[in-house]
Amino acid sequence: MKKKTKSFYSCQSCGYQSPQWLGKCPGCGEWDCLVEEADQSGGYDNRKGKASLHQVLKPVPVNTVEFDHEARMITGLSEFDRVLGGGLVEGSLVLIGGDPGIGKSTLMLQALNGLCQMGQKVLYVSGEESVRQIKLRSERLQTLSPRLFVVSEIDLEKILATIPVEKPDVLVIDSIQTMYNPELSSAPGSVSQVRESTLKLMVMAKRSGIPVFLIGHVTKDGAIAGPRVMEHMVDTVLYFEGDSNHVFRILRAVKNRFGSTNEIGVFEMKDRGLSQVTNPSAVFLSERPEKSPGSVVTACMEGTRPILVEIQGLASSSNLGTPRRTVLGLDQNRVALLVAVMEKKLGMQLTGLDIFMNVAGGVKVVEPAVDMAIVTAIASSFLDRAVPDGLVVLGEIGLTGEVRAISRIDVRAAEIKKMGFNHLIVPKSSVSALKGLGDVRVTGVRNLSEAMEVIF
Repeated sequence: MKKKTKSFYSCQSCGYQSPQWLGKCPGCGEWDCLVEEADQSGGYDNRKGKASLHQVLKPVPVNTVEFDHEARMITGLSEFDRVLGGGLVEGSLVLIGGDPGIGKSTLMLQALNGLCQMGQKVLYVSGEESVRQIKLRSERLQTLSPRLFVVSEIDLEKILATIPVEKPDVLVIDSIQTMYNPELSSAPGSVSQVRESTLKLMVMAKRSGIPVFLIGHVTKDGAIAGPRVMEHMVDTVLYFEGDSNHVFRILRAVKNRFGSTNEIGVFEMKDRGLSQVTNPSAVFLSERPEKSPGSVVTACMEGTRPILVEIQGLASSSNLGTPRRTVLGLDQNRVALLVAVMEKKLGMQLTGLDIFMNVAGGVKVVEPAVDMAIVTAIASSFLDRAVPDGLVVLGEIGLTGEVRAISRIDVRAAEIKKMGFNHLIVPKSSVSALKGLGDVRVTGVRNLSEAMEVIF
């Protein structure tokens, strides 16, 4: 019989250890924070304070490490490869999280189909669906491939024993919360099971060079379910965002050891799966109303890609003692700050009004370069005057009402020209950096007062 690994219960807040489970931690007083962990101290003698001789490591100088540039695996989905940093790196561990039904499995099957077409052998392990269900989904997505091998299993030991036999080029675990490590007595999905399963898969990936995709569920607050340390162990963390009632999905990297974390991939959900959106600016502006107060266009940067988005603002009278401030897709604190600047520097009485802000298309914009667009949208709705056609506004606003310079303004201006806009309002200090825009008229402003005079 296989000898069972010893385990103990550790507090997730203060690190207190107990041989049995306790409802309340004696160390810090927190409730329901002790979780089961495997005893990994076999190679170290705590009483002697030294490690066994056969486990002593031999470090080497970093400049003597031999390394050749490794070619990345291309999935064929340019939006997916962009977020990964240019493709899939050998031996990497990629965690993909998202709401239920958002399309995580659909995205993976389409990406895996591209890998199979490139000659890669893929092993897809599902702990939630049977192999028949996976085939039905593959038929609908038209991703059937003889190089895609599927298996339905939750026992991690069996999965790890299968890898040396099948020798896949890429491994997918769907989902990590369903994996079960028989060395622990806790149920699948618990903190200890998720952490230990991720650790073993990480060790396997680093030793064998097989890239591993982990699909994870998210909690109510949008974080990936399981211990936070799981996100520290993996190389890349991707979030698949979007409202299930809308057709657009955004793949965003929040951690990437092999590329930028500012890149996003935009997809559109269709009957045959996800379709890549190679020009997000045109999509987000396709239904923009003409000559409508409260609507303004600006350019934001997502990694190296400039995207034109529509900022919508609505200022209306309120019957409540405390007016509402509803903000979607923007930083609510930033909007409140800009409203205060407008009241102080422009004399607009917005205190008793309900203010609603929205970024059309479901995009989230957090950079300060869209401050001018936020102020312009609120002012347009407050004055009930539409922004002139063909106008795009850019700039960061300080507390004294000054308009500050922003980064990558030349790249933003090139996208604005490509989309057919003919007037650009920018900070005065950035005008000299804009050249070769042809028919696009550039106006520089120093403060909010100058900007409002030019626009309205």
